[in-house]
Amino acid sequence: MSDRALGVACLLLSAFYIFMATQIQTSFITDYLGPKFFPILIGSLLAIAAIFPIIKPDPDPDWPGIGRLVEIVFAVAVMVAYTYALPIAGFVLSTAITSGILSWRLGAKPLSAAIAGVSISVGIYVVFHLVLQLSLARGPWGF
Repeated sequence: MSDRALGVACLLLSAFYIFMATQIQTSFITDYLGPKFFPILIGSLLAIAAIFPIIKPDPDPDWPGIGRLVEIVFAVAVMVAYTYALPIAGFVLSTAITSGILSWRLGAKPLSAAIAGVSISVGIYVVFHLVLQLSLARGPWGF
């Protein structure tokens, strides 16, 4: 039953996400796909993924222990803080710190997690900003 409830919740979330993506305002100068394409694609993928647990739920779900639930809540809190930090600290710094923290919580040693955070942040910045020329949140240093 819990799998079906999660599937339905994700299906409703995907419908809301796609609806909100259709509300994105476009200017007269836009790229070929437009700003709505990727959010609609992500919402569609979530909807497809949500259908599987509705159709075929796990007969005996294995719920995580209290320690794992605390880790999940912590990860969600880090992601919420990330959304607030983006406009202030910018994409590169916010993503480096968030990626580093999440890498550390996934089991990397602190130095490895810091290197992973910086690498992920710079890598995404290069691909999305420099190669694809998409706009990312600017930080106090202008990038």
